[in-house]
Amino acid sequence: MPQEIGDSWVKLTDDCILFMKPKCFGSIIIDSVNLVAIVILSRGKCGLSKCITCYLVAMATADLMVIVSDVILHWITDLYWWNTFLYYTPVCRFILFLAPTAIDSSVWLTVAFTFDRFVAICCQKLKNKYCTERTAAVVIVALTALVCLKNIPWPFVYTPYITANNIPRGCRAKVQFYIAPTWRAFSWFEQLLTPLLPFCVILLLNALTVRFILVASRARRSIRGGSNGKKDKDPEMRNRRRSIVLLFALSGSFILLWMTTVVYFFFYRITTVFRRRSLFNPFQNFEHAGIMLQLLSSCTNTAIYTVTQSKFREEMINVLKYPFTLIHKSVVLCKWQD
Repeated sequence: MPQEIGDSWVKLTDDCILFMKPKCFGSIIIDSVNLVAIVILSRGKCGLSKCITCYLVAMATADLMVIVSDVILHWITDLYWWNTFLYYTPVCRFILFLAPTAIDSSVWLTVAFTFDRFVAICCQKLKNKYCTERTAAVVIVALTALVCLKNIPWPFVYTPYITANNIPRGCRAKVQFYIAPTWRAFSWFEQLLTPLLPFCVILLLNALTVRFILVASRARRSIRGGSNGKKDKDPEMRNRRRSIVLLFALSGSFILLWMTTVVYFFFYRITTVFRRRSLFNPFQNFEHAGIMLQLLSSCTNTAIYTVTQSKFREEMINVLKYPFTLIHKSVVLCKWQD
């Protein structure tokens, strides 16, 4: 029996390594893309309001932190840097606090952006007071602080994996985390708060926004009917279209990429087959797929900006062309000097 458990553990570890390698190799590319998005959005030349820009910069920064903390500092450290200071237990605990904090920040900033666009589209009386750069900054700071407070218990979940030369190394969850009622309650609370509650809130806000848009569109078409049977172009609806497309693209991407994790949550927490906790998860591949899609959501926003925002595309092209333009100018200058 011990030999079988050992063989199973080796197989589980090998599967985890094979699962994590694609994420490790793609993390540098994703970081570069998010950095480019932050730079472009911060310049404020994408034709978006300051309020929207503030949220998008915060979301891109949170996505960047997800890749840095969860993929690079967490998974790559386990695979390749286990003999460095990053594997010391205090540092490991901090990383395991930083990773869920970054993920929660990314998720709840998406919720905040969705609510901001819901107010801008559906609540005209509240729009001028709420949809401002100042309010966006306050919401971002408040959400970040609350997320940090919510994840404070995580460092206390872990204990050193081994102790070598009186130096604690690695992190593993304490046994009490799986059996103590307090920790089980915290686990439920943590899973409900992210991603289940944001998932439901975004679905609800999008449904209400779609309902309002359909009702408002029918009303405006009936009022602005063309005299010659031709429909006039509505400048107000045309101005709203950009933010509406951006809203549905971002929130729709979040819903699709987090759906596997939400479904897995219901299976793991509610279904009878998952009520017994064990070392080996029979639905491990399904869980891994959810994690992959969840981390993929940290790099899709830049693609969404590029597809939906023409001015962002122009800025992106300028950024990509800049190194070649600089090289060309340097070559021309060298030839001129010769």
